Amino acid sequence: MIKRYLAQIFCLLSLVISLPTFAEEESAPQLAYFTLEPDLTTNFYTKGKKLGYIQVRIDIMVASEADLKIIELHQPLIRDAVIELLGKQSEDTITSLAGREDLRKTLVSQLNETLLPETGKTIIADLLFTKYLYQ
Repeated sequence: MIKRYLAQIFCLLSLVISLPTFAEEESAPQLAYFTLEPDLTTNFYTKGKKLGYIQVRIDIMVASEADLKIIELHQPLIRDAVIELLGKQSEDTITSLAGREDLRKTLVSQLNETLLPETGKTIIADLLFTKYLYQ
């Protein structure tokens, strides 16, 4: 009989202890993604006489779903900034993995700087290349 009461008390204590963790999970910010469509295509500097082309699809991560409307509103400004930055890159930056990661980080900071005067806050949490093709 004592074992039964101890088991019930143990179950109640485990429920009471786990309740605050459920509450914390619900109040955590909900990340959201916005995909720039259609894909962005531009050329980049090469060492020879041939032109180099890059095509990317970008997913922008924002801290909340409310920021998705802001990103959608400023999509032309974002697309222009991305194409301008990609067009200034060298062939070595485009084709190397380290260069691609540096480019991703540069895009996040550049886009946040571009959107700051328009929105008054930092919107973009991160950026992902979901398609990255170069020739």
